[in-house]
Amino acid sequence: MDGHEWWYLARATGIVAFALMSASVMWGLLLSPRLFGRSVAGSWLLDIHRYLGGLTVLFTAAHLAALVGDSTVQFGPRELLVPMASPWRPGALAWGIVAFYALLAVQATSMLMHRIPRRVWRAVHTTSFVMFLGAAVHGALAGSDAANPFYGWFATVMLWLVMFLTVVRLLATRRGARAASASGAAA
Repeated sequence: MDGHEWWYLARATGIVAFALMSASVMWGLLLSPRLFGRSVAGSWLLDIHRYLGGLTVLFTAAHLAALVGDSTVQFGPRELLVPMASPWRPGALAWGIVAFYALLAVQATSMLMHRIPRRVWRAVHTTSFVMFLGAAVHGALAGSDAANPFYGWFATVMLWLVMFLTVVRLLATRRGARAASASGAAA
């Protein structure tokens, strides 16, 4: 043991949280009814999406707890929860804090999905893109593994996959809207 166990744990849980979040965002895009023209979301497929989101919350909480436990840089609740409050890389940490709040909002509204208006749920769920971007920027600017070629490759692939699936989803939405207006005009 070299005294840096908490720092290693913080790094590992941050990377795993990013991987799980990326998988959850991609899974959600793939489950979108607009992507395939009909709903492909069987209950077990939707449960996987929810499970990935829940694991993201758990690993993010572990990431924050490990940062508090580490003595390399002093992090307390203020530094971890208030953007720009930390003297150590405040901008980079702010991206992660904003992503964390978006994650909490998405998860909370997903648990309340059947009790809140669908448009509210959808609007908050759309912040998943803010969450993903914030976490990616946070990892690139604050993560000590950002210079690691494997991590850089991994993060770049995740970014491109989410962007690709988002473009496919947007094109499918546009195609669906055109088809609906054409069928409405024909009726």
